[in-house]
Amino acid sequence: MSLPNPAELLPQMAAALTSHLNQRRISEPRFIGIRTGGVWVAQALLEALGRDDALGILDVSFYRDDFTQNGLHPQVQPSELPFEIEGQHLVLIDDVLMSGRTIRAALNELFDYGRPASVTLVSLLDLNARELPIRPDVVGATLSLEGDQRVKLSGPTPLTLELQTLAH
Repeated sequence: MSLPNPAELLPQMAAALTSHLNQRRISEPRFIGIRTGGVWVAQALLEALGRDDALGILDVSFYRDDFTQNGLHPQVQPSELPFEIEGQHLVLIDDVLMSGRTIRAALNELFDYGRPASVTLVSLLDLNARELPIRPDVVGATLSLEGDQRVKLSGPTPLTLELQTLAH
């Protein structure tokens, strides 16, 4: 399986996001990337949009429902939100949508800061492996992987995707 090139996906994602925001009459969205890959995608997307908006950074580690179950003890860093959440139209950006649990965690954290007017979900890849009913509004590409396969995004420049196979 060959993976798409993020540099080729970003212009179409920028166009789709612009169309989505225009249809919903959102003129001043606030952009938030989920650390780490989502921040890289958000930065590249803002560049593709020709925007220099302040970028919020969300670290959802403590909000994950599988934080302790998976033995995940990442280097948790604080979220950085340089704008109000209350009443704002947010564009939440992640690199790879798989189970939906990262997005659920991100929404929980965002609502701890306030009640946004709306949240638009943008994802570079959708892996069609959802455990929760969460779908992106804008997606670069949709892939179906084997159960032992994962996709890793490297960056921030250039953004590259790598297919990995988990050890059995």
